Amino acid sequence: MPKYVIEREIPDAGKLGREQLKGISQTSCDVLKLMGPEIQWVQSYVTGDKIYCVYIAPNKEMILEHAKQGGFPANSVSEVSAVIDPTTAE
Repeated sequence: MPKYVIEREIPDAGKLGREQLKGISQTSCDVLKLMGPEIQWVQSYVTGDKIYCVYIAPNKEMILEHAKQGGFPANSVSEVSAVIDPTTAE
């Protein structure tokens, strides 16, 4: 199944508190439950003004539907073509 990286522009995302991040996470999980097992949230990275999310889904349209239902921005959705790490250099 394809893996995607979603860029979400959220001003001051890096300043969101634990409870705010928990609320966002709960909303995302609630939408995922409604959408079924085809779409999975792997993890997200919170930075200054953006959140980068990694999802597994059959297509980009499902990623965009999750964003729409959850009320999240999805400014960029990119399919991962390869994963590299330090072991790739070996």
